Amino acid sequence: MQQLSPTSLPLESNPLNGLIRVHEINAQRGFGDHSDDNQGDNTKPSGARKLSEQLRSYYSRHLDPGDSPDISDLEALRAIEAAQSAFDTRLCSSFESAIREVEGLGYPGRNDPRIKVASRLAATDGMNHEAAVLFELDSIQGAPGAPPLHLPETANGLGYQNLISMIFRLMAFRDEWLRKTRAASAEVIDRVEPIHLVLIEEPEAHLHVQVQQVFVRHAYQVLCRDALLERYPNLKTQLLVSTHSSHVTHEVEYQNLRYFRRLPAGMYGIGVPVSTVSNLSNVFGDGTKTKEFVTRYLRAQHADIFFADAVILVEGSAERMMLPHFLRNKFPFLDRCYITTLDIGGSHAHRLRPLIDALGILTLVITDLDAGFNKAAKPVQRNAAQITNNPTLRSWMKLMHLGNTVDELLELPANQKEHQIDDLYSVRIAYQTPISTHLPATGEAIQALPNTFEDSFVLSNAGHFAEKTNGTGLMKTFVKVLNEAQTSEAVGEGFFNELREGKKAEFVLLVLGDKNFPNLEIPEYISEGLNWLESKLRSKQKELLVIPPEGAEVTP
Repeated sequence: MQQLSPTSLPLESNPLNGLIRVHEINAQRGFGDHSDDNQGDNTKPSGARKLSEQLRSYYSRHLDPGDSPDISDLEALRAIEAAQSAFDTRLCSSFESAIREVEGLGYPGRNDPRIKVASRLAATDGMNHEAAVLFELDSIQGAPGAPPLHLPETANGLGYQNLISMIFRLMAFRDEWLRKTRAASAEVIDRVEPIHLVLIEEPEAHLHVQVQQVFVRHAYQVLCRDALLERYPNLKTQLLVSTHSSHVTHEVEYQNLRYFRRLPAGMYGIGVPVSTVSNLSNVFGDGTKTKEFVTRYLRAQHADIFFADAVILVEGSAERMMLPHFLRNKFPFLDRCYITTLDIGGSHAHRLRPLIDALGILTLVITDLDAGFNKAAKPVQRNAAQITNNPTLRSWMKLMHLGNTVDELLELPANQKEHQIDDLYSVRIAYQTPISTHLPATGEAIQALPNTFEDSFVLSNAGHFAEKTNGTGLMKTFVKVLNEAQTSEAVGEGFFNELREGKKAEFVLLVLGDKNFPNLEIPEYISEGLNWLESKLRSKQKELLVIPPEGAEVTP
């Protein structure tokens, strides 16, 4: 509760009156067939009007020639007057016998006024019917004098109706704010509020992707397209759009985005569910290369990250192509969740960290160990003073106050690969770990040290790949290395050399085409990461976090 001084005086009216004009387009815009109107007492949403009704309202307010006509309207008004006179003559002759019958009852008497039937035709009456808005189609080619073909309003696509309706309503909002009507004989700029706030809820309804993008690019221009706004720069319009569409988000600059993060009851000691708002305009700072990269990357890919339950950043195309199959075959719960997979590469994944922090979204980073010396790649070896050449690993390990030598990474416990920021937001790193398997050539048990996803996947299924006889490219060379290597070092050296030259995409396609693919083992480092992500998403579904009593001990 805000504390007021004893001398504070109550406001007699809304202090925002005269300062801000608010208009709204809600999500329920009521398009559809006429039959929808009779489905129940409350089926038609509040504020829902058909396109013809909205255009008629705009016409009557801003275009009606009967309201303060000018010279260009005289011909139309003269035609309406002639039609009304002819119609009145017909009405009088039609009602003559009925009026005489009434007069036979003694009314009207000698001193009573006589009954006269007259019509009133207005310019707006021409749009007061269901076919006021038609969509014209091309006539049949080759048929002389063929009449044009039309579709009624309700027989056309809901997307067209939605788009046209929203544009006309924006124009009407602008003209209403600026007090522009046919009746206005002079500017009333002194009565115009300096701030015009327009709210649009989910404009993407019924619109396909391209139209969504076009609309959000041009909607604000419609609101600002008036000569008065150029002459009076102190009049400002602000457009606020709420959306669940990644395509709408795709078209908006970062400085104009606001992200709502929902928090359950009990978070930060607050007893009710709340939302925090992240201002993305200051996530990356001004003019940074990271901001430019992330903006270009998300525009080239997609903006699904803003609507996901979690995000998985993967090293390359091989992981991106196979991960959906891993989820479908082994992790059905994750397959039902809204998870965005971004192929970002090990050298760039860390650049997304400021955005991920701002969104507070669960993140699993699946990347490569990339062992070597001074940026020179080498097969993974223990006790060889190797370091990781992966910028993502180096960046995140540094943030978690951990080392980045290969020996430290290979021995790092699973619980230290997670960086938890709060109860709902954590980042987990997953990279290649030692794999226990058997050499097909000798049957000897070894502990192999993979360096990338491809060799880790093959080593996790060494028995299956050793029996392959019909592979090509990388598949063929992997099989050869497996069947000829005598030591774990030879396996690592052979895979390392082949991966530098081989075509990884071709290898992935051959694996996906394998009829036994659903039964193959997922590399352990990926499986651990996906299990972690599933446990976090399951706990995130809770609407209430337990708030322990004051002074109670909490067991982690």
